[in-house]
Amino acid sequence: MRIFIFKSDASPDLRAFCGDLVGSRLPVQFKPWHVVGAVAPDNDPPHNLSRRAIEMAINDSGFQLWRMRKKTADQT
Repeated sequence: MRIFIFKSDASPDLRAFCGDLVGSRLPVQFKPWHVVGAVAPDNDPPHNLSRRAIEMAINDSGFQLWRMRKKTADQT
């Protein structure tokens, strides 16, 4: 499965994984959503996230949400 990565404009640190390029099942309360990347079927998702868990969530609800950590002064 190709996994598409979306970013929410309503909540800038919120991201989502979705199985379709248009994000048809993403939560409307966080729209607009913009595609910011994709994970090929044979590649691992970013940030050591579990591909299996992501695919299960996509199959169950159409998406999986996750938040980017806010950078601290030590992480610049």
